Amino acid sequence: MTLDWIEPANRLQALPPYVFARLDELKARAREQGLDLIDLGMGNPDGPTPQPVIDAAIAAMQNPANHGYPPFEGTASFRRSISNWYKRRYGVELDPDSEALPLLGSKEGLTHLAIAYINPGDLVLVPSPAYPAHFRGPVIAGGKVHSLMLKPENGWLIDVTAIPDSVAEQAKILYFNYPSNPTGATAPREFFEEIVAFARRYEILLVHDLCYAELAFDGYQPTSLLEIEGAKDIGVEFHTLSKTYNMAGWRVGFVVGNRHIIQGLRTLKTNLDYGIFAAIQSAAETALQLPDVYLHEVQNRYRTRRDFLIEGLGKLGWNVDKTLATMYLWVKCPPGAGSTDFALTVLQQTGVVVTPGNAFGQGGEGYVRVSLIADCDRLGEALRRFEDAGIRYQP
Repeated sequence: MTLDWIEPANRLQALPPYVFARLDELKARAREQGLDLIDLGMGNPDGPTPQPVIDAAIAAMQNPANHGYPPFEGTASFRRSISNWYKRRYGVELDPDSEALPLLGSKEGLTHLAIAYINPGDLVLVPSPAYPAHFRGPVIAGGKVHSLMLKPENGWLIDVTAIPDSVAEQAKILYFNYPSNPTGATAPREFFEEIVAFARRYEILLVHDLCYAELAFDGYQPTSLLEIEGAKDIGVEFHTLSKTYNMAGWRVGFVVGNRHIIQGLRTLKTNLDYGIFAAIQSAAETALQLPDVYLHEVQNRYRTRRDFLIEGLGKLGWNVDKTLATMYLWVKCPPGAGSTDFALTVLQQTGVVVTPGNAFGQGGEGYVRVSLIADCDRLGEALRRFEDAGIRYQP
């Protein structure tokens, strides 16, 4: 017996297919056909989790005290580690008891924040292109998404002066993300000062996703929203351990900032989950306390790959900007090629997986995102396949 007569809720039907799930289907089909895939699609870091983090998890798992339900708000020691990390990195003082909340990864928190604070019909400002959780969360919550179209000539930065007063006056939340996924764009401190002033003027909640805080190169240091005077009054900031510490599968992150907003998210989460396994929180504490030499190794790895791939794509006609942060390159499609068609062509002709830019919203059309999640040998193989298949950029 089928249940064809049971329809999903409207909130589910409003969602377009999730591109990464579709990519997984295409990758599985390609593997069945015997293709040797070079997967540069998802932002899934390659390499193992640091050994000290693994050792901390093993030790914590052997402690029976960690086998029960963890506190809803996370362990006190993990929250202190988060607060100490912010103080060390950004000079930001946080109350670990009220201004820091562990999460099952930042994606979970970003989406649940929308459910906690967006009512049906509420207006939400979201850049385009953007990380899908930034606009899918509001859609699930029934909000109306107003896309802020980003432009390459503006460095892929939000232009708050271009937002009409009539829109700003209705807006409840603004999601944003610098260093940016998918574009790799970075924002100067002056941008953060401008967006805080804008949000305070129109009484808009700022939700900043700082998941690439430590994947920065060439002396660049990303800005935390909470460094800006007055930001904690109207904002929260999300972070994940997935990227920097190769802990994507561990599902651990956190949100910091305004205590009232965090309390609302905590209230929702007490009705949805039981928090993060305490042993994983212990491992995450260790990650946040790793010496800077580890971060430098990670940064060097991605910077080397960035330089290698930009040079190789340059020989095939592409002029790709040298990003100062993230693990991505934002690559323009050849003239006349749409994002989806170009990504499919690359997959079918070369076995290289890239993500179509329109997966990140209408503003991403005409680009693909390439993840730096393979070593230079595999990146070199990808470039050779491009050349053999005649895939290049010809204006």
